[in-house]
Amino acid sequence: MKAIWKGKIIAESDHTVNIENNHYFPPETVNTAYLRESSLHTVCPWKGTASYYDVIVDGKVNKNAAWYYSEPSKAAQPIKGYIAFWHGVKVEE
Repeated sequence: MKAIWKGKIIAESDHTVNIENNHYFPPETVNTAYLRESSLHTVCPWKGTASYYDVIVDGKVNKNAAWYYSEPSKAAQPIKGYIAFWHGVKVEE
């Protein structure tokens, strides 16, 4: 799977975890040069508190386009630290 925005590959892995139609990428497969911490946090009833990144390519900012769970619930432990994408970041095989 690849996560692509503005023609740049943000993440690429053969070992994503698919939950609720979102592919969560292992952190070591994500190019963090394209990410900037966001102050946004949301709560999922079963996964826990999500933190977000802005995705930045060539000076263009896609606010809160990536998220992760640093301390997920027991049920969501397989995605601990893994990163998922949305807001126009294309995830494809």
